Amino acid sequence: MTGEGAADAAPPPAGVPPQGPPDAVPATVGAAVRRLTARFAAAGLDGPRLDAELLVADAIGADRARLFLSPDRPLTAGQADRIRTHEEGRAVRRASVAHLLGVRGFRMLDLRVDGRVLIPRPETELLVELGLELPHGSTVVDVGTGSGAIALALADERPDLVVHATDVSADALDVARANAAALGSRVVFHHLDLVDGLPALPGPIAVLSNPPYIPDGDLEGLPPEVRDHDPHLALFGGPDGLDVVRRLLPAARALGAELVGVEIGAGQAEATAVLARDAGFAYTEIRDDLAGIGRVVVGRTAAPGPTSGPGRPDGGRPGSAR
Repeated sequence: MTGEGAADAAPPPAGVPPQGPPDAVPATVGAAVRRLTARFAAAGLDGPRLDAELLVADAIGADRARLFLSPDRPLTAGQADRIRTHEEGRAVRRASVAHLLGVRGFRMLDLRVDGRVLIPRPETELLVELGLELPHGSTVVDVGTGSGAIALALADERPDLVVHATDVSADALDVARANAAALGSRVVFHHLDLVDGLPALPGPIAVLSNPPYIPDGDLEGLPPEVRDHDPHLALFGGPDGLDVVRRLLPAARALGAELVGVEIGAGQAEATAVLARDAGFAYTEIRDDLAGIGRVVVGRTAAPGPTSGPGRPDGGRPGSAR
């Protein structure tokens, strides 16, 4: 504003930061949510309103409900700066909300996460659900534990289980152990490649894993939230994505596992079921995610009992789940 109008302009109310130029962070909670929503939508992000609410709530140190109860609440300078940082992180750097907040909800737990580990995803809950079906007192080994999501969730929901977790990445294990300490969890962690070097474990043993399964050639087609912010060691599994799976399945059987559950990518279920049977897990099934994609391959050394969860035929030879 220039000239006579500028001289007559009233200062903002006490405690309310000035609005500033149009590209500045707005002065109130509600205006900030609207601004971030529009920015994220223009950037083509999924769920722009939810992302905006989560990031603004974090910046003001409140839960999302407070945004609706106090939309006219003024922002402090520090809160405005944090919102600006979140906005650029999401819209420009394309970091996920979980990476920006440093926390991800999984099952009934809030887990600390950062660039050393994969962000736990809803599909991985299928492995937890498989673990919940295990007999009382079973031993579970979560291979490639990352943030510890699978192991920590099972230890939380099934206190009778004996839960171990391995990862080849020492950095990832630091994150998992910190999460375990915060939760007071009894999960035992091991810095190992797959299950090599694990001590003798009491049976029955189940091995569950969300291994690297993305084909190396798919790098450029990944969303930037994954490609640029998740650790590549935990993402890529060779030319067809199954290099780690090929090593894991026979290693699990040699450990004495009677059940194995492996998360895989779209189009990999049938090949993984064959690998599981070849490794000695004679009875296999495929469990779909909510999108209908074969997401988890389950292998057993004995026919599944009546309490086993839902699966579908995998098109394999006799011994496949029906």
